[in-house]
Amino acid sequence: MWLHNRLTQTSHTVIAFQCRRTEFYSVLTELSFDEDASIETLSHCSSFSDTTSVADEGGEANEDAAEEDFQYKLKGFIDSTVDKSAKTRQGALDGLKTAMATRILYEFISERRMTITDSIERCLKKGKGEEQRAAASLACLLCIQLGSGIESEEVFKTLKPVFKNILADGSANIQVRQAVATSLGLCTLVAEDDIMDVHATMECFEGLFTRSYVKEDGTRPAMGPQTTQLHTNALLSWALLLTICTASQLKDILHKHLPKLPMLLESEDVNMRIAAGETIALLFELARVMDSWDDLCDKLSALATDCNKHRAKTDKRKQRSVFRDVLKAVEEGDFQSESIRFGTERMTIDTWVRKRTYDAFREFVGSGMNYHLQANEFIRDVFELGPPMLVDSATLKAMKISRFERHLYNSAAFKARTKARNKFRDKRVDVGEF
Repeated sequence: MWLHNRLTQTSHTVIAFQCRRTEFYSVLTELSFDEDASIETLSHCSSFSDTTSVADEGGEANEDAAEEDFQYKLKGFIDSTVDKSAKTRQGALDGLKTAMATRILYEFISERRMTITDSIERCLKKGKGEEQRAAASLACLLCIQLGSGIESEEVFKTLKPVFKNILADGSANIQVRQAVATSLGLCTLVAEDDIMDVHATMECFEGLFTRSYVKEDGTRPAMGPQTTQLHTNALLSWALLLTICTASQLKDILHKHLPKLPMLLESEDVNMRIAAGETIALLFELARVMDSWDDLCDKLSALATDCNKHRAKTDKRKQRSVFRDVLKAVEEGDFQSESIRFGTERMTIDTWVRKRTYDAFREFVGSGMNYHLQANEFIRDVFELGPPMLVDSATLKAMKISRFERHLYNSAAFKARTKARNKFRDKRVDVGEF
């Protein structure tokens, strides 16, 4: 009788564990296909393994199996990027985008980077509309995953001519050109190895946004909202690359553009006005302009207190908030700093350079930005955060994050540390780099 009861209890325990495992995989499957999934959402998976002691004992096995299943799906996405169906290709690109935005996949991607690059190139050249836009975004995420180095340079060397051709093609889909303008800027920041090539790319952007300047006869060029958005994206990418220009380049740019940029503050489009204002503040910060700019300050002050009735309330509210900070930057050389918390760490956005860089990365990784700040070695280097932190178990518990999230956090930090040490231990790395 005792044996019968014991076997019955064991059977019930196994059945309960299998049910939770099924629920775990079903949640993970949904997440891997959800474009808006974030690292916060991923933590929900671990709740199934924390409720009973049986699930705790099998937690590690579950996580390993989940990782294998996740990589299997990624391989499927990569294969599907060359499918005959445009809808299938689109879904595959979106799946890869979501994965790269919410996870650190350096080892997996590094081995397959040229395969992914070929797929992106094919989708950019032969795809249409949404597929091309997804491919352009994926190119950025691929470079972010690989970091600054030979691997991302190889990727960008393949994709840069395609990007520039689309950007210069006036007959191409305008929304695709908008996406390419943004992607080309960030890919150049991450992967371009020659400052003169950076300058050449900036000239491509200048060729676009300067068309929104007021003409010599004082008239403003007439253009639709989509074209204005293209010029806005080009201006923001141009501003991003300003952050890595040399002092001599900045001097020439300042002389050429600072007198004309204030003209964009009179644009009918709120996004263009804000982009122009932030770019002016960035230029003043980089060049440390000390001359008096009374006329410019008057314009900025008017925008910071704009009460025009013909403008939307949301646009005015957004504009006033930004231009109060811009005016302070131009008049006093000051910046309204903000603090960003991720895990046990904090990062302060205390300059316009750092703000423009942070905004550019966040545009692509979205809600996964905090996770990348914690675990992405390249992004941590950009923001001078040092190598990923290895946090003890007591601190992680105090952070009130899930077991699955703690596993991801420590796994990424451990891999980053191991990779850094191996550079000094493995001679084959030196041979490969040279």
